[in-house]
Amino acid sequence: MVTELVTREPSPRLREHVVRYEGFIERTSAPLRRREAAYPAVPVILSFGADWWLLDPDRPDAPGRRRRSFVAGLHDRPAIVEHGGEAHCVQLDLTPLGAHAIFGVAMHELAGRCVALEDLLGEGPAAELVERLALAPDWPERFALLEGFVAERVSASRGLAPDAVWAWRRLEETGGGLAIEALARELGCSRRHLAARFREQVGLPPRTVARLLRFHRAANLLRAGGAARWAEIAHRCGYSDQPHFNRDFRELAGISPGEFIASLLPGGVGVGADGPFPFVQDASAAEPRSTGSAGHSASSRSPSILPRARRSRTPSSHSTAP
Repeated sequence: MVTELVTREPSPRLREHVVRYEGFIERTSAPLRRREAAYPAVPVILSFGADWWLLDPDRPDAPGRRRRSFVAGLHDRPAIVEHGGEAHCVQLDLTPLGAHAIFGVAMHELAGRCVALEDLLGEGPAAELVERLALAPDWPERFALLEGFVAERVSASRGLAPDAVWAWRRLEETGGGLAIEALARELGCSRRHLAARFREQVGLPPRTVARLLRFHRAANLLRAGGAARWAEIAHRCGYSDQPHFNRDFRELAGISPGEFIASLLPGGVGVGADGPFPFVQDASAAEPRSTGSAGHSASSRSPSILPRARRSRTPSSHSTAP
């Protein structure tokens, strides 16, 4: 397996809307599947090559949906994604509020769905954006193009509701630990009003969003080497006990915390899905190495809709090869 992953954070003016930009190239000797855990952001995949297959984790052998460039709304369950042996794409990870501003749709219409990019931008604009990115000479230029695209769309949007922005910030900064009743009191609104605002501009109810943020924090701590500290992580992230922690993992990642750790792919490039794929058996043979002038080894990083890892504060690139 050969993988290149390059990441960049957005400029300060767009951090309300963008989580990160990622460039991804991967070549494998056989089709490769990854497990996609629920994630509190909206990935936009802009593919320069082959299509992706999106599979139901409950029926991974059933026919999947085929997408090339697409947008994934907030999900509260896992998914399986597959490529046929080669992937080359840019990924734009948006906050739910950023996706609402950029695409101009009520976010509950995207929740739990993966929608073709052209269905949101129009066939012509979507094709033009992907083509410009594909023809750009390098990742920094592609990221600059994406930054300009986002800034233009945000500038042309109607703007975000201040109460939605405040509520999202408070849940994010507390890792989903703030009680929804307390959040409504801080805003001086009813829980019904808060739920309606989240339905429109985030996509899922506030309580579900808080659960995703809590799970995401716990998964990041596990990735960072916390497998021996499960009870501590569960307590730190606000789980009532270990069974509660395990339940959330099974519902949001589709596997237990132990299986999650055991399925991490070499080089930090995702979580392997079950199946007779050589990357699972051969994972210990691969060693990540740093490449390129811009960065450092990014073993904690992983592309998502190729699953998440910890958010880095600096651009990075890496490749892995057995």
